[in-house]
Amino acid sequence: MTEDRRRMTEGYFLCPLFFVFCSLVIAQSRTTPNQNELKEFIQAHVENVEPLSTKANLVYWEAATTGKSEKFKELEQLQLRIRRICSDPNDFNRLKVFKAGGQIKDPRLARQLDKLYLAYLQNQIEPELMTRIVELETKVQETYNNYRPAIGDKKVTMSDIYTILTTEKDCQKREMTWKASKQVGNVIIDEFLQLVKLRNEAARKVGFENYHTLSVTAGEQSVEELDKIFAELCELTNEPFRRLKKELDEVLAESYGIKPEDLMPWHYHDPFFQRTPLVYELNLDSYYQNQDVKKLAQKFYASVGLPIDDILARSDLYDREGKYPHAFSHDVDRSGDVRVLANLQNTERWMETILHELGHAIYSKYHDRSEPWLLREPAHSFTTEAIAMFFGRSSMNAAWMQEMSVLPAEERSKVEKISARYLQFQQVLFVRWALVMYNFEKALYAKPDQDLNALWWDLVEKYQFVKRPPGQVPDQVGDAGWASKLHFTTAPCYYHNYMLGELLASQLHYYIVHKVLMLQSDENVSYVGQKKVGDYLRQKVFEPGALYHWNDMIKRATGEPLTAKYFVNQFIK
Repeated sequence: MTEDRRRMTEGYFLCPLFFVFCSLVIAQSRTTPNQNELKEFIQAHVENVEPLSTKANLVYWEAATTGKSEKFKELEQLQLRIRRICSDPNDFNRLKVFKAGGQIKDPRLARQLDKLYLAYLQNQIEPELMTRIVELETKVQETYNNYRPAIGDKKVTMSDIYTILTTEKDCQKREMTWKASKQVGNVIIDEFLQLVKLRNEAARKVGFENYHTLSVTAGEQSVEELDKIFAELCELTNEPFRRLKKELDEVLAESYGIKPEDLMPWHYHDPFFQRTPLVYELNLDSYYQNQDVKKLAQKFYASVGLPIDDILARSDLYDREGKYPHAFSHDVDRSGDVRVLANLQNTERWMETILHELGHAIYSKYHDRSEPWLLREPAHSFTTEAIAMFFGRSSMNAAWMQEMSVLPAEERSKVEKISARYLQFQQVLFVRWALVMYNFEKALYAKPDQDLNALWWDLVEKYQFVKRPPGQVPDQVGDAGWASKLHFTTAPCYYHNYMLGELLASQLHYYIVHKVLMLQSDENVSYVGQKKVGDYLRQKVFEPGALYHWNDMIKRATGEPLTAKYFVNQFIK
């Protein structure tokens, strides 16, 4: 057979197979969605959701700053509309096909697909259940927002409570104030527990044992990994915390004229003992009382090349009736309208808080607006917490205090040792407090009908070494005093992200000191005036937004995935 004849013969036998192959490819292309189809899906989704999201964020701002009932009702309806879009089972099936098809090679499209899939997954429940959940969430939030506790016959704000718990020496007045801070828990508890059970019902409908597991999974995390991290941190902080708290208890007991073993929860300076009492040789509040914490924050952020004038111009920063009593940062439209709500006073607590909330705000402000709308948000909720904590730590940094003219130069050495002690205790204390919150919320959703008050105090005694008060009836302690912690209602199953944020804040701090500023140690580092810091954070953390999975972003920014070693080295060892 000649060469030409052989080729012709091979061609004859291969042609039918070739047509079969082509037919299969054509058939597959008809059943497997391609990238263009995903682009069209995303475009349609964003066109529906973006204007509703912006409107809902504006209404939430009005509700939080005014407490008006009609605004909470409007917010409820907007949230329902958004969640119903994400509950469409046909769209969810399309997303599952997109993920399973393996045709999405563009990394931006793949990342948007991941985020959409998780958003839809959480909302695959019937409309009636979704409506009940959103209605209850809004109702509990409105009650919490507008509630003002009373000490005797006098209504007080949370700022009043913080001030009394920081300064008052009369133990009876302290006890009354502490109990007042818990009152809202008993007001909202019935509806809150209904909400917990409805959230669990919704989670089971999409294949999860409870809402806590669903929430963690939808946050691209795992309960097993979180358990491992918290177990390690518990073991590492057991003895340091025991030693630090023993020293603190001796100082507190002496100031009240009682024995250390008689200290009760109201003898600490925070309603939940999540912040270090300022009781050592120096009270850091004294350095801030004649300052303007807003102007200090404004000056500092400008000095690192991250100006916040536009953010402050849109913000609501001072206490008044009907306003949400705490603080938060709010990205309204993912296009630059970022603002902060606070209730400022010139204290170290509020210096830390405004630095913290503005850390969130600059993260949102500096997202690259050329990126798709779905990716114009932080890589993860804990990565924005990390930035907030990174900057918030400055309020206890003696070098920062001096360079910001809060602290006279001649007092620097005196304050330095004490402020470092405060900061270390604050971080170790926060680990212990986060252990309470993480383990309580995990158990709450696993078994909401158990004795939650007993569970709460079991965990407080185990991790914080704080005694439960005598008696367990509402007019003494409050069966649901724990529910006064706003995160249970407004940010469920979220608190572990604060601890991960602290880990990442230390990792970023180490990298910036050694790789950006090229220093040998962090001694005397304040970051004041260091525009390299702002440039690095903007380029490596803020601008990418959610373009990368959170651990990929961290590896790109610091050269390694999230690790606890820098936090441990900075504050524990």
